[in-house]
Amino acid sequence: MARKVIATNEAPAAVGPYSQACQVEGGRTLYLSGQIPLDPASGELVKGPAAEQAVRSMENLKAVLAAADMSFDDVLRCTIYLTSMADFAAVNEVYGRYFSDPPPARATVQVAGLPMGVNVEIDAIAEKV
Repeated sequence: MARKVIATNEAPAAVGPYSQACQVEGGRTLYLSGQIPLDPASGELVKGPAAEQAVRSMENLKAVLAAADMSFDDVLRCTIYLTSMADFAAVNEVYGRYFSDPPPARATVQVAGLPMGVNVEIDAIAEKV
């Protein structure tokens, strides 16, 4: 089976050797790469608090989902990467705004560092039913 790459200018271009998202050609499952708070229009990082970074990261995920004709309603699983668990509550509040009930499965992991020195990165797996 061939891999189909999903790409949009509405989300930041990859900062390394990866695609914004991939799925098997003709498949329904979409694997979204982690999104950091990089503004696709300006190319600038959101340097504010983790909650502001989470908004930009979620908006980037939203754009990639839309490019695959999907939405947050199709998301089955997310992983949130934080450089500090002290930001958990603020990021959790932002994240929750993007999902209706029931929300998808999720893990939140504290990491030593993230690309470009950001505090938040979020990835997802979605499936069109």
